[in-house]
Amino acid sequence: MNLESPKISVKKSPEDVFNFLSEIKNFESLMPENISKFEVLSEDTFLFALKGMPEIILKKKESLPPNKIVLGAAGGKIDFSLIGNITKKEDNSSDVQLEFTGDFNPMMAMMIKGPISKFIETLVTSIPKAI
Repeated sequence: MNLESPKISVKKSPEDVFNFLSEIKNFESLMPENISKFEVLSEDTFLFALKGMPEIILKKKESLPPNKIVLGAAGGKIDFSLIGNITKKEDNSSDVQLEFTGDFNPMMAMMIKGPISKFIETLVTSIPKAI
């Protein structure tokens, strides 16, 4: 399953956006209002939970400054990735898009598609306000 957030513009350089997303603790400021738990486990791993959902642990898996950062599931039964793609528009302006990829059975994919789409849209639209 592949889902993409809307592409948003940020009045920051790709380096600034990349540096912000590279700091795991900054993800707390991007989370939706229905977050029930957020905990930094290490410099590249954090745990979060949304009300009514199981806890999810994300770990920074790959980074290609200043254009791409990849977070992936750390443990658990489900393997997925959250990819931040950052492209330069002008000197102090970037486009950011989040991409969610995971291998799910058709039933699971149908159940989580809506909530995951809304979640990544919330994350990406929070970036301009948080930086």
